[in-house]
Amino acid sequence: MKRRITTLVLTAILAVSFLSGCQKDSGAETQKETETTTKETVEAIDIRVGGLKGPTSMGMVQLMEAAEQKTAFNNYTFTIAASADELTPKLIQGDLDIAAVPANLASVLYNNTKGAVELLAVNTLGVNYIVEVGDTISSMEDLRGKTIYATGKGSTPEFALRYLLSEYGLDPDKDVTIEWKSEPTEVVALLAQGGGIAMLPQPFVTVAQSSVAGLNIAVDMTEEWDKLENGSMLITGVLVVRKEFAEQYPQQVAKFLDEYKESTEYVNANVGGAALLVEKYGIVAAAVAQKAIPYCNITYMEGSEMKTAMEGYLNVLFEQKPEAIGGALPGDAFYFER
Repeated sequence: MKRRITTLVLTAILAVSFLSGCQKDSGAETQKETETTTKETVEAIDIRVGGLKGPTSMGMVQLMEAAEQKTAFNNYTFTIAASADELTPKLIQGDLDIAAVPANLASVLYNNTKGAVELLAVNTLGVNYIVEVGDTISSMEDLRGKTIYATGKGSTPEFALRYLLSEYGLDPDKDVTIEWKSEPTEVVALLAQGGGIAMLPQPFVTVAQSSVAGLNIAVDMTEEWDKLENGSMLITGVLVVRKEFAEQYPQQVAKFLDEYKESTEYVNANVGGAALLVEKYGIVAAAVAQKAIPYCNITYMEGSEMKTAMEGYLNVLFEQKPEAIGGALPGDAFYFER
């Protein structure tokens, strides 16, 4: 009798174990099926991307090539413009879905459209350099009493220059003379005629070095900013997306970010090949791009890293001139999260 009871108990235990195993296997298979179904439901869509001629678009050239070769996940079309004024109306009106724009402009758009755009990623850090014909300048302090030719009055280049001069003990209005020009080509012409000191962005630094004898990079403004250890970073370019589009296609936007990140990594690791693509897509000549890319600080930051960097940078601009970022620091809703 005891033996029979023991046998029944063991049989019951084995049955329960078997059923539990089946349930686990079934659960695992169900999870796999769900994951597969989720992956299958992410369908490629058409995404219209805008960029500017310069470093903020150089990082996307490998993605542009993938789109042309039909190997990218989504169906991308790209518009490369000479100025942000060409892109922003298209973005606001819905003719573009994503755009690479100056960092402060992203905040201005967010404030002016009452949150109709979101920040996707930081794609370019500092691109401005102090250059001179000669070798008398090696730090911001050495600019005391000098005349600086520059472009970008009223925009981020001016704010960055004035901020750095102030942080290194110089009064921008008294200790230096800044002569503002409308185009980098004007600055290059002045340097070619009589030498001097200038603040120029890449790739114009590289262009100038090819035509102005003895022109050297004297100060890397990004490095000088980093030395301050003020909790911020010098940021030039970012990616923004229409909020409505991001909410409608979050998974496709995430796919774009993955492919865009791969593109920036390719550009930084394969300068020669990237330079050819930069020329192919009408951004700048390959010879210029090959020399300039290592100095363009092409990068990729998203999520919390992006938020921390951008908040610090915008705060610096806000303290100088609130209008530079649209009058107010953006809230958390400004920052896209996967």
